[in-house]
Amino acid sequence: MNFTTRFANLTDQKSLLKLYKEVSKTVGGIARTENEITKSYVLTNLKNSIENGICLVVDDPNHNKIIAEIHCYKPIPSVFNHILSELTIVVDPKYQNQGLGKLLFNSLLKYVEEKRTDILRVELIARESNIKAIKFYERLDFKIEGRFEKRIDNGTKNFEADIPMAWFNKNYQQ
Repeated sequence: MNFTTRFANLTDQKSLLKLYKEVSKTVGGIARTENEITKSYVLTNLKNSIENGICLVVDDPNHNKIIAEIHCYKPIPSVFNHILSELTIVVDPKYQNQGLGKLLFNSLLKYVEEKRTDILRVELIARESNIKAIKFYERLDFKIEGRFEKRIDNGTKNFEADIPMAWFNKNYQQ
């Protein structure tokens, strides 16, 4: 199937809630558990992204549902107006390994390059054990910027580092 992205809107809240709940069931994926995925959590991210960032989704037209989403938005202090942060990407487990993550990232970064020249950097954080994701982000030209040691409590009485990464917009204009 040939998938495309579109900008999210507030009417997507219910479908996004279902998607996030489904994705959160996979251990080691997003940093929220299923019971931490609430209407308020989804609505807050959706509003912040629509008002002050970007939120893209992929629909499965055969099943009338959102199967993947990426969002990021500007942090509140004005000294960070050149940054999109809080980046989160989710892909329904039934649709993984079909290129949807790559499609979402390529669409997001292309949009930033072409339409958001006010944005210098796009930030994300990946847990160190998610080597596949880190390598994927590096192929998209994200650069590792350090380590937040013992930041993730993985539930086994062990802690792991979070890896902050950034991508820089070559078309940035002040």
